[in-house]
Amino acid sequence: MASMKEQAAISRLLSFLQDWDNAGKVTRSHILKNFIETNQGKTAPELEQEFSQGASLFLVRLTTWLRLTYMTGLCLEKILKSIGIFLSAVSSNRYLIEFLEVGGVLTLLEILGLEKIKEEDKKESIKLLQVIANCGRKYKELICESYGVRSIAEFLAKSKSEETQEEVQVLLDSLVHGNPKYQNQVYKGLIALLPSASPKAQQLSLQTLRTAQSIMGATHPSIVACVLNVLRTMHLEVQYEAIELIKDLVNYDVCTALLKGLVALLIPPVKETSKLQPKILSDSTVLQLTAHLPVFLQQAAAAKAIGVLARGNNSLAEEMLHLRVVHSLMAAMGNTDHSNSQRQASLTLEYFVQMFPVVEEHVRKSMGEELYKLFLVSAPYPPGHKEQLAPTEWWLLHTVPPLVHPQPRWPGGQLQEELSWLGLLHPASFGSLSCSRLQHPSAQAQLQVQTATAPQPGSPCSCPQSNAEDLYMKIDSIQADILAANEVNVTRALNLGGLSNSNMGFYLGPRDQEQRAYITHFQEDVKGKE
Repeated sequence: MASMKEQAAISRLLSFLQDWDNAGKVTRSHILKNFIETNQGKTAPELEQEFSQGASLFLVRLTTWLRLTYMTGLCLEKILKSIGIFLSAVSSNRYLIEFLEVGGVLTLLEILGLEKIKEEDKKESIKLLQVIANCGRKYKELICESYGVRSIAEFLAKSKSEETQEEVQVLLDSLVHGNPKYQNQVYKGLIALLPSASPKAQQLSLQTLRTAQSIMGATHPSIVACVLNVLRTMHLEVQYEAIELIKDLVNYDVCTALLKGLVALLIPPVKETSKLQPKILSDSTVLQLTAHLPVFLQQAAAAKAIGVLARGNNSLAEEMLHLRVVHSLMAAMGNTDHSNSQRQASLTLEYFVQMFPVVEEHVRKSMGEELYKLFLVSAPYPPGHKEQLAPTEWWLLHTVPPLVHPQPRWPGGQLQEELSWLGLLHPASFGSLSCSRLQHPSAQAQLQVQTATAPQPGSPCSCPQSNAEDLYMKIDSIQADILAANEVNVTRALNLGGLSNSNMGFYLGPRDQEQRAYITHFQEDVKGKE
C-alpha cells in the first residue's frame, strides 16, 4: 500500500516537472504564483514532502531559468521569491549550497547593476542576499569576495526607492557584523557612499557607519573630510546623522582634525563661495545671493555641531577655544547672506560666553556695549535661582573644603573679612564655612552688617539672559561688519590665565588672577594644616 502511495507521489512530481518544462512564459508565471501562495513559510522537510522528496529538482529548474532570463527581467520577481522560499526555509542548508554552486551570488549581484531591471526585482535580489549573509560568516565572505560590497554600495547610491535602500542598509549592517576578514572593506564602502547625491543613501550610510566605526575601532583618514562635506546638505535628517557621527568620532584619533575642520568651516574661503553652485541656481533669474548656498549650509551646520560638542564635553570646548572658535563664530554671525548661519553661530557663541567669563570679556569688548546688549539682554532670574551667586562664589562653595573643627584656626572673622573684601563670597554663603568661625564677636558683628546690607535670598538680580537666537533680525549692516571683521583672540588670554589649573580659569576669567592665586594658596594652607 505504501509503495502505491509513493508511486502516485512520484507520478505527480514528474507530471508537475513535465508541465513546467513544456510551459510557456504565461503558464510558468501562474505556476510560480501558485507555488508562492501555497508554500510560503514552509520548512525544508515540508517542502520535501510536498515534492515527494524531489524539491531540489524544482529548485534547479528555477535557478536555471533565472540564469537564462534575468537580463530580460521576465517574471524575475516571482522567480526570486520562489527561490527565497527554498533558501529561507528551516533546515535549508542543502538548498543554499545547491544555489551557490551554480553561481547564485554572482547572479544576484549582477541583477543589481542592470538598468533595465525594475526596482522591485532588485529589492527581491537584496532580500536573497540578506538570507545568504545571515547564514554565517563564510557566506558573508563569499559575498564580499564576489565584489559584493561595491555592487551593493553602488546600488544604494543609485536606487530611487527608499524602501529598497533600507533593505540595502540591513544587508550592509549584516556584512559588517561577524565578518572580520572583510569588515574593513564594508567600512570603506560606507565612507565612499557619503558624497552620494541621494539624501537617503547618505542618511543610511551615516547610520551604518556609526555601527561600523564602533566595530572597527581605528578610523580611516578620509572619514573627516567626507563627513564634513556632508554638512553641505539641505536635508535636516542627513545633517542630524552627520552630527551624531561627529559626536562619536571625537572619541577617536581624528578628534583634533575634526575640531579644526569644524572651526575652519565657520569662515569659508573666498574661492569656496564662488564654486559648487547647484544647477538649479544657474538660471539668471535666481538671485545671486543664493549661489553660495551649499557653503553657507555647511557653515550653519558646523556652528550647530560645535555647539553640540561643546555642551556635551567641557574638554572639547576648551580645545576649540584654543582653535579660535570664538573669532570664527563671530565672523559667521556677520554673514548677512545666510540667516541660519548667524542664528546657529549666535546660539553657540552664547554658550561659550555664559560658560567662560574670559570669552564674555573679549566678546563684549569686540562687540561694544550696544551690540552686546542686543546679544545678551538683562532680565531678572526667578526667585531663589542659583544664578544669583557669582561664578566665583559657586566655585568656592563646591571646591573649598568645609571647616568643621571645633576651634577656629584663624583669628576671629579674618577669613570672612578677607574673602568678603575680595568679593569672593556672598554673605549668604558664609554658612558653608565653619560654624565655630561665627562664634567670634567680630565675625558675628561683621556678618550682621553684611547680611543687613546684602540682598536677601530669593530677591531677583540682574543677570545676562539669552537674546542670541533673534540677534540676526536686530543687527544692521554696520554691526554685521563689526562681527565679520572681529579680531578676538581668546587663545592668548587662555595661555596667560592657565586654564589647566583644575578648570578654575573657566569660571574666574583673567580679571580674577589675584583671587585665583589667593584661593589656591588658601586650599594649600587648609590641606597642610589638616
